[in-house]
Amino acid sequence: MKLTFHGAAGGVTGSQHKLESSGATVLLDCGMFQGRRKEAEQKNREMPFPARSVDAVVLSHAHIDHSGRLPLLVREGFHGPIYTTPATIDLCASMLRDTAHIAESDASFVNRHHPGEVPVEPLYTMADADATMPLFRPVAYRTPTEIAGGLTMESYDAGHILGSSSILLTDGQTRLGFSGDVGRPGLPIIRDPDPLPPVDYLIMESTYGSRKHPQQGEALGRLESVVKRTIGRGGRLIVPAFAVGRTQQIVLLLHQLMDEKRIPAVPMFVDSPLAVDVTKTFRAHPECFDAETAKYLAEGEDPFGFKRLSYVREAEGSKKLNDLRGPFVVISPSGMCEAGRVLHHLSHNIGDPKNTVLLTGYQAENTLGRKLKNGMKSVRIFGVPTEVRAEIQSLDELSGHADAGELIEWMRSAVGSPGKAPMLKRVFLVHGEPGESGPLSKLIESTYGVAATPVAPGQAFDLKTV
Repeated sequence: MKLTFHGAAGGVTGSQHKLESSGATVLLDCGMFQGRRKEAEQKNREMPFPARSVDAVVLSHAHIDHSGRLPLLVREGFHGPIYTTPATIDLCASMLRDTAHIAESDASFVNRHHPGEVPVEPLYTMADADATMPLFRPVAYRTPTEIAGGLTMESYDAGHILGSSSILLTDGQTRLGFSGDVGRPGLPIIRDPDPLPPVDYLIMESTYGSRKHPQQGEALGRLESVVKRTIGRGGRLIVPAFAVGRTQQIVLLLHQLMDEKRIPAVPMFVDSPLAVDVTKTFRAHPECFDAETAKYLAEGEDPFGFKRLSYVREAEGSKKLNDLRGPFVVISPSGMCEAGRVLHHLSHNIGDPKNTVLLTGYQAENTLGRKLKNGMKSVRIFGVPTEVRAEIQSLDELSGHADAGELIEWMRSAVGSPGKAPMLKRVFLVHGEPGESGPLSKLIESTYGVAATPVAPGQAFDLKTV
């Protein structure tokens, strides 16, 4: 086996790792880069290898920084199978088309406003996204499946979002683990992460490799406090949230707070056609739910719907929200404030000190969400300098990524049998900025005596020699 790291190496986004084995080439994820717009755009357009050289793709989950360049791969000549869970396939059906629609709309906007210049082409089109879907092959959890070059994969629930996987790959001699994104025990809706069996090598995320998260049990009280404080001063609560996972978690917590009469009965909106479609996918996959969410279904309730909540699909409905009087809550993608309808809500509301912006997930370097979290008092929205007067808060309790201690505990089973020398020879740390992967590598080495390497873009390893 030979590994080459082409994305989420030295940074968080653009997950893409090439595995070569017995003459076959398998991609682990094919995600989009996010961050500085021009830099990310350039990275996303440049595939570092011929698409036709790839025999198969193994996809850990549907988030765009893991799946978002699949249509580009297909457009450039890939026609092999894409292996992942049934829930991930259904999520990708909505998410890839949505990403293509945004790319087409953005290109059209730029071309209309810059006539006479070289036309901008979208990264890929909705037709490219549609051409990608027939290549997906469903693989249930804990079901060994032969994929290419004598390689077999087996997926385990990663507990990150609906359908997310950690994956074991083996050629019969070497066992390679790929964490994907590891979730946290106790997250709303989805089950806790499954442990991986012992492996020889492990590719592991390191998003929060130096940090300890607040306890999830505090999330409900923190959300209650933010809602009551904002509504109490007559303000609006703007919640940038990923359409997959985080939106549904926030809705479920608001449902609980409303049931318990702990927050005022104000209008609440999920403003995103993608979130509407994704929520339908969640309802279609109750096999992925934890016991608490399954209880709602058993009692005949919709966990993602209640009296005060409205889902907004059409653009006209979204625009009308900014004409409403009085306080309300709106949840809208993207979670890092980089695209989508939330930018319009921020543009209209971030200058009013009565309002609150509640960040609910990881904010990658150079994104608008990171700038808000870092306390910048003036930001650019749609290229316009905008003063930040609204209260900015973060609900870190709902992070979908394991923290340093949780990652150490999750990988315990992959190291090998207790009381014996580690089977695990090396860990390759991905999906983390250097300030996170560096401390985690030291923690792994001190805990398990196993070498852990934060990888760099383009770095390659022959597993026979490392």
